[in-house]
Amino acid sequence: MAERQYRHDILGGNALLPCNEASMSSRDVLPPLTCLRAFEAAARHGSFTQAGVELNLTQSAISRQIKRLEKDLGRPLFERTTDGLRPTPAGAHYFRVVQRMLRELGDETARLRRHGNDHQLTLASSPTIASHWLARWLPDFQRTHPEVEIRILTVEDPYRLDLDEFDLALYYHLKGEVDPPGLLAEQLFGGEEVIAVCSATYLERHGAVRDANDLLAHHTLLVVEDHYHDWLTWEAWYRALGLDWHPPVHSLRANSYQLLMNATLAGQGVILGWAKLLEADLRRGTLVQAIPQSLPSPGTLSLLTPQHRHLRAAPRTFRDWLLDRHRHD
Repeated sequence: MAERQYRHDILGGNALLPCNEASMSSRDVLPPLTCLRAFEAAARHGSFTQAGVELNLTQSAISRQIKRLEKDLGRPLFERTTDGLRPTPAGAHYFRVVQRMLRELGDETARLRRHGNDHQLTLASSPTIASHWLARWLPDFQRTHPEVEIRILTVEDPYRLDLDEFDLALYYHLKGEVDPPGLLAEQLFGGEEVIAVCSATYLERHGAVRDANDLLAHHTLLVVEDHYHDWLTWEAWYRALGLDWHPPVHSLRANSYQLLMNATLAGQGVILGWAKLLEADLRRGTLVQAIPQSLPSPGTLSLLTPQHRHLRAAPRTFRDWLLDRHRHD
């Protein structure tokens, strides 16, 4: 008798499903989660390429997963148009079902993981806050609370957070603008200044910045192109300080503040940043203030807690420790 082949779907947990390239599965079992995730991402993006980027797979790998799924279902799920990729009517209906199923499965998995361990704490934060501020303070907390297991979830835009995925979050909170729904905000710092910073290496290569006009005319400004950071722009900073503004002669643009902060540390230009967030780098001289002007920040670093959430022991301990140590610094 031919040996029956099995596969372990790492995206689907520990379920073992029959696997045969010629016939993906029998009619009475679900398709592998790898195929369903590829289909959901492709339908959502309208692109095999973008689905591959999201799932860290090649475009051809996504295409193969979709073909296997279509063969298993016995009907096409996508059609090519002049505008790109579009689900067929059957594909559009299947997409809604699959997306709802994956979301519910993800939510329940996150809930069970979070509540399965009373000593686990999941902290959400932007990559910049996590690497430049949170990582420096966590060792102090861990020394006094070694029983707490910490997991850090980095998401640039707090509006993309799933409330079921984390216990507490650290973001700059700007009421009415950076104010994600479903979260309670507790301010950590009493006041914050927005300053222009660069690395000492940059000044060695390009010379000192004489003033705000010289900065625009002869230096490289690092510019964030991201909706979340629209409230913290060079133009708004200049105008709020009463300085003459015109687009910089030289700029480096990206949709990631963390990427641009790394570019700043590498000596590639000048960026706007928060003085208290970058306090350790400024104290060590890793970063320096490029020009003396500073602007009180309308946003404050805040601890965000999902509303109507009963905090378990670990997140409650961390919240009390953090607020006691940093509030009104």
